[in-house]
Amino acid sequence: MLAGCSTLTPANDPVALKLTDLEARVIRIERVVENQSLIELSTQLDQLQRETQSLRGEIETLRHDSEEAQARQRDLYVDVDQRLQGLEARTAGGGAIGAGPGSAALTAPGGPNGGAAVTGGGAAATTGTPGAPAAGVSDQQAYNAAFELIQARQYEQAASGFESFLANYPDSGLADNAQYWLAETHYVRRQFSEALPAFQKVIDSYPRSAKLPDALLKVGYCNYELKQFDAAREALQQVTRLYPDTTAARLAEQRLDRIAQEAG
Repeated sequence: MLAGCSTLTPANDPVALKLTDLEARVIRIERVVENQSLIELSTQLDQLQRETQSLRGEIETLRHDSEEAQARQRDLYVDVDQRLQGLEARTAGGGAIGAGPGSAALTAPGGPNGGAAVTGGGAAATTGTPGAPAAGVSDQQAYNAAFELIQARQYEQAASGFESFLANYPDSGLADNAQYWLAETHYVRRQFSEALPAFQKVIDSYPRSAKLPDALLKVGYCNYELKQFDAAREALQQVTRLYPDTTAARLAEQRLDRIAQEAG
């Protein structure tokens, strides 16, 4: 019997056959599992790629919306400032400012023939130097001429107009506004190194100006753009502390949150 058992070959040995079958089944199962894993990984990769493309599209959309919102906010701010100046002029007895029957007609510096023709109160004067004073031209009219250039988004010409205004009417009650908008002409052109001292001058030279909250806010913005985060944080914190419950304070808080995320 022992001799008979020893003559069994692996091909006839039931135990060997069973082991071979089990091994083959394990190999098939491993292949199936491996194939499924590859399929799952491929599916997950495709999904991640689609999500990445979708996120990129959303980022571009948000960036575009943000730029449009900033432009609308700037235009709205310019419009409000002009309305306030018109109200101040009427309150002072200067009459309505703007184009229309019986009102002052202004041609901004750099207009036709390279001059600034200003008509008001029956007096007419033309000067070949943009922003230079002319006979019969009040500080309000000169300010409005420069301000209209900002509305037209002619920022370089507006900067020249406000510089001339500040040189020719240094004691005007509009000097603080002119200084602020001069700084703004640099800021919108992303000339932050020039805008920063210009906004700081509003704070230093006109401590009672209504533009102080906005000027201090822009000091923070300029420092942020220049990657001077400590200085930016200090200026923005001053806005929230000195001018709480204002639009400037809310904008300062938003930028402080961004600094915290980006600069740590």
